[in-house]
Amino acid sequence: MKTLIGGAIAAVIGVIGLAIWFGAFLQLLAGAIPVMLLLGGCLALYLGFDELKDTWQNENGVAVAGVDADADKAKKEIEDIKK
Repeated sequence: MKTLIGGAIAAVIGVIGLAIWFGAFLQLLAGAIPVMLLLGGCLALYLGFDELKDTWQNENGVAVAGVDADADKAKKEIEDIKK
């Protein structure tokens, strides 16, 4: 019950604060959106390049590190279970 009352009070104060400082809120939003877009774009570029690099390695026949070892280990475990 205390959480519900505290949440309601915080929401009311937040709405009042937003109404009073709406211009400052928009200014903060205008400064934050380009930074978030820049960071998100950089992350997308990094992940896309990493995926492309993995694709190039697979096309050239270079095995991804650890995949063959894991497959051999799994096959050995299956054979041990069958015995």
